[in-house]
Amino acid sequence: MSVYHAGSRAVQERVGVRDRADHVGAAVGDALKPVAAAFLELQPQLVLGAADPVSGAVWASPLTGAPGFVRATGPRRIAVVGTVAAADPLAGALTGEGLRVGTIALDPRTRRRMRLNGRARPTSRGLAIEADQVFSNCPKYLQKRESYETVVCRTPGERRRADELTDEQRAFIGEADTFFLATVHDHGADASHRGGNPGFVSAPSPGELSWRDYPGNSMFLTLGNLAADPRAGLLFLDWTTGRTLQLTGEARTEFGADGERRVRFTVREVIDTPAAVPLRWSPPEYSPANPDPAG
Repeated sequence: MSVYHAGSRAVQERVGVRDRADHVGAAVGDALKPVAAAFLELQPQLVLGAADPVSGAVWASPLTGAPGFVRATGPRRIAVVGTVAAADPLAGALTGEGLRVGTIALDPRTRRRMRLNGRARPTSRGLAIEADQVFSNCPKYLQKRESYETVVCRTPGERRRADELTDEQRAFIGEADTFFLATVHDHGADASHRGGNPGFVSAPSPGELSWRDYPGNSMFLTLGNLAADPRAGLLFLDWTTGRTLQLTGEARTEFGADGERRVRFTVREVIDTPAAVPLRWSPPEYSPANPDPAG
């Protein structure tokens, strides 16, 4: 069975990379290899994306814990100690059985990332996720951060909800070098990473974000999902203060005559939480693969 649905195939055909996508897609499995299991156990953070079955909104949310809080408990299953914060927009959805989720574990120290998509269910200690897809991505556009510390006294501030971005939030987005992107399709969900030098993503108005889609592995899982279902969720992190900026809305891809692709995201709701994540990372070393945002 192909790892691709009609949306991904349509984008691959349009860009002319179907053969390459088939080659890369052969590496996608439904089981965790020992190296993947070992990688997960070293991570202090996991990003989870899903659609709220009640509202239909798609969100990307952070989960954190001491290394080992995410671990493989079988060849196709991971366990997570804890879950999202009680006030997180996905908190209610994760109390049900069989929610389709996408997850990504990104390690800035080694510039490695791993994605696992499947179905989640609550457990007495947190979550269990049964895998449908497991795969790794190359380090392209990942910023290196040498180390982190857990700020044990950090307490999340009051969440601020709105239906558009403030000027300060737009500036925060413009300074970002990384964000996470949750998308969905008829048979699953996915969480991916987008990175670049500051300025690679912008908010030209209170209700819109825009970013260039840089060349990647040719799978087009994210853009394929958006071609089939424009709902999306974005997560921005302040890697020093732990602030999170979560956005939900719709995204569409524009294909230029010169081959450039640009994604435009329309904001439906904004959740801004100070000190939401207890991790404080060292300053970034930008990836040498990052294009000039002004180019």
